[in-house]
Amino acid sequence: MNDLLKRLAPLVLGPALALALGGCATLEAPDTAPAAPAAQAARGAVSAADPRAQAAGEAILAKGGSATDAAIAVMLALTVVEPQSSGIGGGGFMVHAGEDGVTTFDGRETAPAAATPTRFLDEDGKPLPRESRVTSGLSVGVPGNLALAAGAHAEHGRLPWRDLFEPAIALAREGFVMNRRLNGSLDEAEGRADRDAAARAVFFGADGEPLPVGTRITVPELADTLEAIAESGAAAFYRTRADALAAHVAQETPQDGRMSADDITSYSAKEREAVCTPYRAYRVCGMGPPSSGGIAVAQILAQLERFDLARLGPQSVTFWHLFLESQRLAYADREVYVADSDFVEVPVEGLLDPAYLARRSALIDPAGALKVAEPGTPPGAPMARADGDEPAENGTSHFAVADGEGNAVSYTSTIEGAFGSGLFHGGFYLNNELTDFSLTPEKDGVPIANRVEGGKRPRSSMAPTVLYDADGDIVLVIGAAGGPTIPVQVSRSIVGVVDFGMSASEALGLPLIMAFGSTVIIEEDTVLTGMTEQLKALGHEQIRSFAPSLKANALRRTGDGWESARDPRIEPKLGYE
Repeated sequence: MNDLLKRLAPLVLGPALALALGGCATLEAPDTAPAAPAAQAARGAVSAADPRAQAAGEAILAKGGSATDAAIAVMLALTVVEPQSSGIGGGGFMVHAGEDGVTTFDGRETAPAAATPTRFLDEDGKPLPRESRVTSGLSVGVPGNLALAAGAHAEHGRLPWRDLFEPAIALAREGFVMNRRLNGSLDEAEGRADRDAAARAVFFGADGEPLPVGTRITVPELADTLEAIAESGAAAFYRTRADALAAHVAQETPQDGRMSADDITSYSAKEREAVCTPYRAYRVCGMGPPSSGGIAVAQILAQLERFDLARLGPQSVTFWHLFLESQRLAYADREVYVADSDFVEVPVEGLLDPAYLARRSALIDPAGALKVAEPGTPPGAPMARADGDEPAENGTSHFAVADGEGNAVSYTSTIEGAFGSGLFHGGFYLNNELTDFSLTPEKDGVPIANRVEGGKRPRSSMAPTVLYDADGDIVLVIGAAGGPTIPVQVSRSIVGVVDFGMSASEALGLPLIMAFGSTVIIEEDTVLTGMTEQLKALGHEQIRSFAPSLKANALRRTGDGWESARDPRIEPKLGYE
């Protein structure tokens, strides 16, 4: 370890691991549980789901790195300590905001060139069993996170590429402590996390059970992979390892087009035009297609702007009703119009047209729910399309970084489901991102925008977002994990900060309410629980309560610097005992 990492070892590795420098998995009890994010930071800050990944980003900032440098270090560290959620085996979206404006990077995974629209159907045209679709090579797209990182670093990096890998390599080679969250994820993902013998050797004991909380885990194969990429750049992944990676996925693919080395070597991350819209006195910037998140957040907020939400407040059933109705309208448009814009025409300008959104907002009645939330016809809408089935990303992580030079990064990274496809290669899990495509290519003879096509990127819900105030200063950097709930979490939290005057932590802690078709889900044991009958009286007749597994992160600028916050629901899961 270099001197910087030695000084930061208690943060990067965890208290017990600062003293442990190698060996196989052993039981280590840290002195303290991981600390919550720092309340304020005057010059730069990081927020990530795992404190050790957050510390990796902080170490890079302390070394003089840019917000982009630190964000890449966080993504790499999460590959090690949060293998169930994100990493180099998956993809992501990055929104970079700075003096030169907003740049967005698309590192979404792609389908193999040989993939067909019937990839997930059997000979009779029926969807394959879920396990056949997910835990096989059928679900694996070409990973994009490293290409994204390389492109972003070339434009906005300050430190050498290799330096960004040091914290992650240390975590993988020298070890990290199994926390309650990873242990619980391993236990819940039977048949997926333990699908591969190499993964079982890392995370499971001889009895087939996940290693206990407090165990020190080392992943030497991943350390070797990261070392090679640190030394030789992203080419070590997309060229040197292309044959082996493609062969590993292809042999696990039972039908349809198999991944080839050419699919990997030809992959490129793309810069996309940011989606920026006004909300009250603020400017909200997010990710455009193939993500639906930026458009959905913008539509939800714009449709709510005519209402005095500050007066209503979070204790008002009327607010939550209005919020439900706005998301229903936004998601109706999403299902029909948003997909990979390299393959289908997405009317982004029309979906964000103020006059169109005013018409959509006028459909929201404070006194009652719409019977059915239908998609609209925005300016420039293409020929009629059918709505598709709703995919879900659950293996996802968001992180936010701000540096001392006025730059900010909002980055959401994913491998789709918990532990992705279950395929383990090079010390990391490979995504199951292709299951974010619609299962069927058409409905009633009408094509579905998000159907599978060779080289196409599946639609995403990810919504990395940055808010500017009226003076042009960045005041909020935010995003979330949780599949289709992501735009709902982000827009709800923005309302919390902007309209309700909340801190970032308070806003992230607001309860979740979301409409899935005719069913409304509400977070149990919250203020929403006592509103059930009132919501039913407003027309939301089918209501289910649940305990969500949410994971949002944010940075909020205050008069004293940056407030770093993560969703308070995750804190109890981060301990080592």
